[in-house]
Amino acid sequence: MEFRLLGSVAMVTEDGDVALGPAKRSSLLAMLLLRPNSAVNVGQLIDALWEEEPPVHAKTVLQGHVSRLRALLAEHGAEAYGVELATQGSAYVLRMPESLVDVHRFEELVGLAGVQRQPADAVRMLREALSYWQGPALTGTVQSRPLEAAATGLEELRLATVEALAQAYGQLGEHARAAAVLRTEAVAHPLRESLAAALMLALGRSGRQSDAIDWYHRTRRLLAEELGVDPGETLSEAYATLLRAAEPAPVARPVAPPAELPAPEGLPRAPRGFTGRGAELAALDRAVRGGDGPVCLVTGPAGVGKTAFAVHWAYERRADFPDGRLFADLKGFSETPAPETAAVLREFLLALGVPDRRMPEGVEARGALFRSLTAERRLLVVLDNARSSGQVRPLLPGGDHCATLVTSRDRLGGLVASDAARPVPLGHLPESDAAALLATVLGEDRIAAEPAAAARLAGLCDGLPLALRVTAARLAERPAWTLDAMVGELADEQSRLALLDVEDRGVSAALRLTVQQLPDSAARMFRALGLHTGADLDRFAAGALAGTSPAQASADLDRLAAAHLLTEAVPGRWTPHDLVRLYARHLAPQADPEGLHRLLDHYLYTGLAVDAAAEPGSQPCYTLPADARRPAAVREFEDRAAALEWYVAERAALEGAVAAAAALGLHDRAWRLALVPWPLMLMRIGDGWTPILEAGLVSAERIGDIDAQSRTRALLGWILHAEGRDAEALVHLEKAPGLAARAGDPISEAIAYVNHAAVLDATGEHERAGLLMLHAVSLADRTGHPSTQVLTLQHLADHCLKAEEYGAALAHTLRAEELVAPDAAVVRAQLQIVRGEALAGIGRLEEATDQLERAIAASEKAGFPEGSARAADRLARLSADR
Repeated sequence: MEFRLLGSVAMVTEDGDVALGPAKRSSLLAMLLLRPNSAVNVGQLIDALWEEEPPVHAKTVLQGHVSRLRALLAEHGAEAYGVELATQGSAYVLRMPESLVDVHRFEELVGLAGVQRQPADAVRMLREALSYWQGPALTGTVQSRPLEAAATGLEELRLATVEALAQAYGQLGEHARAAAVLRTEAVAHPLRESLAAALMLALGRSGRQSDAIDWYHRTRRLLAEELGVDPGETLSEAYATLLRAAEPAPVARPVAPPAELPAPEGLPRAPRGFTGRGAELAALDRAVRGGDGPVCLVTGPAGVGKTAFAVHWAYERRADFPDGRLFADLKGFSETPAPETAAVLREFLLALGVPDRRMPEGVEARGALFRSLTAERRLLVVLDNARSSGQVRPLLPGGDHCATLVTSRDRLGGLVASDAARPVPLGHLPESDAAALLATVLGEDRIAAEPAAAARLAGLCDGLPLALRVTAARLAERPAWTLDAMVGELADEQSRLALLDVEDRGVSAALRLTVQQLPDSAARMFRALGLHTGADLDRFAAGALAGTSPAQASADLDRLAAAHLLTEAVPGRWTPHDLVRLYARHLAPQADPEGLHRLLDHYLYTGLAVDAAAEPGSQPCYTLPADARRPAAVREFEDRAAALEWYVAERAALEGAVAAAAALGLHDRAWRLALVPWPLMLMRIGDGWTPILEAGLVSAERIGDIDAQSRTRALLGWILHAEGRDAEALVHLEKAPGLAARAGDPISEAIAYVNHAAVLDATGEHERAGLLMLHAVSLADRTGHPSTQVLTLQHLADHCLKAEEYGAALAHTLRAEELVAPDAAVVRAQLQIVRGEALAGIGRLEEATDQLERAIAASEKAGFPEGSARAADRLARLSADR
């Protein structure tokens, strides 16, 4: 069995291709094969299977295709080959040996060819690799953006392989064969300059100089007509090479530097007070020793000390580069324009001893001379503050003994892909290193006198060296100030950024330059993040803030992460550091003012979806406001575990959203947002929920919504009871049932009564509690709402257990079990516990033991640790009694 992506998507057995069915099924298989043995979440698959906005039932359609694909795999004996389509949370994973996929075999051969010393071996491997292609990649799939992007990436790799094959032919002197390989692709891709350049050189070297020059002019005209641009560096260099080859030799003496080239020292002054970074310095050492002509990429956020780190390392390792050190500030994130490539190369060539009168004019010629002069030298090149990979590539030296050190606020993934650059990320300084940095300016005695304040300053400065140096400068100007006094100043978020700027340097200025270089879409997203009510967010919340789709939001968040303005510490959730968050808030007035309103409605819509997954069949905790705006997409939740993860992740943001809604006068949103995390409240009942519920109640009363007041008081009373504040709890619980009755909501009334009764029972008013519980059961029965009936019966059963009326408790539990929803795993586990305790009470000990053991297993499976603990405790007591 094997799988094909390089052509029509196919599953192939000994009997031939397996009929996969509709294009969506082929697309599903393709998405899983592109990431074998990795989880691909449902959202990504839905994005790939629909060209436009997916329908409401997209998830059901997807599940149908997954089921059919599983059946096809089983039918054709996939298990024997180690192939399994498995479900993993809210994702699917195709577990398999990767060698069964043609893309893997193709990429493996290309990689092996790249390390061959003999061109003939490389030719053989590259030809075999290209033989796997049977047409355009991913043929037969849906024309969606994810699949089109994947197909484009594979096609780009194929063309690069063709170019590599032609180069290998050229190394063997078989230029005519190289030209034949390239011509077909150059005709098919007439605007790809690298193909045209390679073809021109192959034609010229095979004696077809005229054809080569004609091809240049043909390509030049196409570029002008189709794109309105002139030939790029690669094509121009190839043309210049052809013209030089056509000249009679020698025309003149070649440009040559003196026999003894100077060893340039172009580094700026060594940084003063450099501290820490031991692990990163060691990582850079390993990266530089890791291969020939290494390119090392030092990345990190603005102000993290990339330049100081690079220059410090360069001074420490001067002995490793006896032929000199070159330095260029590329001003990628600067107020002043970036230098022209030709100007940087000119400075490098001058430093290497090339006289000004012999300086080549064109950038291509200067680059070629620079590479030739560095080919046999042991030289270090430091390219500081690079904005893009394209800015760096023309400045890379030519020798295997040279090393290049690039610093950037961007990840420069293109440089990693094209030149195997080795990333060395710089993070924020740990507390000890931050204190040491402060000590370099303020003196060790001043830091030792207030170690706790020094640690707090490090935290307020986010461990950012630039912020720490500005803080140290302010303290140095004020010798009478204590560190603790500066802590008090910086603790005020309203003034912190201003305090971290001094003259022309500071955090705000550094961040402003970073944001200025962002694409418009990412810059809009960054400004919108200043409106967010929490510390981190997912793509759905980001999309709501910026008014874009989750897919576009994800792309914008990735771009912000690449610029080190965000970190993705948890997959799918992005977080700014504190100072970045404060700067985003500073820019928030420039954001779309509707962004916060969209965010609040996003949380309301998502709250209903997550509620349904966490507590299937329960009464929704609110209805949507009449003017609520539906977001571009609402996240779906696979199960209770996914729902609880979302509640935990979004807790702080929801608390902030309640406050933000109330501040805007949107009290109809505020009380609803306060109720969104109610399943988590009940699961983590002693976790300090009263402030958010009290805020929600204030909003409910502000707008006179009695239904809102009833729901909020019923939950708030229960939480207060769990915190041991029964007197306060009963104030709310006494009022909740009457409010629900006035609102005409019998389900809320039943829930309010049973909560009230449970607290009365716990405080010793057993008789009244029993009567109220019976009334709650009667109300629930009249509504015919199963989950409410189960809730009231469960509380009544608990009441009977306390009264040692075990038979009645068992009867109520059995009735509740008949009504509970199949997917209400936690409720079912709770009922099993009550049933086990009732059985133990009436002496049916074997059955009780069995029930409690089942309850433990069910609770653990449902992620309900309180249930498993209660069942285990009761089981232990039962065993001791026996």
